[in-house]
Amino acid sequence: MNTSAFRRTLLAEGVGTMFLLIGVVGSGIMAQRLSPNDVGLQLFQNAAATAGVLVAIISIFGTISADFNPAVTLGAWALGHREGRQVAPMVVAQVVGGAIGSMLANLMFDLPAVVWSTTERTGSNLWLSEVVATVGLLLVVFSLVRTARLSAIPYVVGAYIGGAYYFTSSTSFANPAVTVARTLSDTFAGIACSSAPMFIAMQLVGVAIAIALIRQLFPQQD
Repeated sequence: MNTSAFRRTLLAEGVGTMFLLIGVVGSGIMAQRLSPNDVGLQLFQNAAATAGVLVAIISIFGTISADFNPAVTLGAWALGHREGRQVAPMVVAQVVGGAIGSMLANLMFDLPAVVWSTTERTGSNLWLSEVVATVGLLLVVFSLVRTARLSAIPYVVGAYIGGAYYFTSSTSFANPAVTVARTLSDTFAGIACSSAPMFIAMQLVGVAIAIALIRQLFPQQD
């Protein structure tokens, strides 16, 4: 990939991840305000908005680069779909874009740009959920990549994440950049800084498991 094309990749990753976090954090804030006494409805609103935003941003940026997730980028490298030298700059773009997205969401709802989350998310059940959620996400993405069904990726990823909000007790972060960015908002989608490292560690465990599964299930491009 030439320098100009890779700059476009980094810009797409940064802007796409920014809009993902605007969707995740912003819809969480709106849900809290619209349905202050109904956490179940808040979760539905947050999940639906996130799923919709994923469909949109993957459709927009898919012809350039649409990982928006260090777990996906690492998986792509390990499976031979990304060059190793691309990984670190892409992860930086995703983390920075996600942080900007969280701050913009806060500002749009008349909150300070950064309000460190106080929501503790800890426990073996949540950590296991992050492993499962991340394995599932990578299986979705790379099963479609390796069977040449790229046009389905926006819709299947959106559907999976929307569902995973409900079938995982952690509400399926499954994304280190998202996890970091959600520490910046003390709202519905937030996660305390003290809880984030273990979530990220479990997501990386999920990446390793997913890579092993994908190599066995879809070996033709190795």
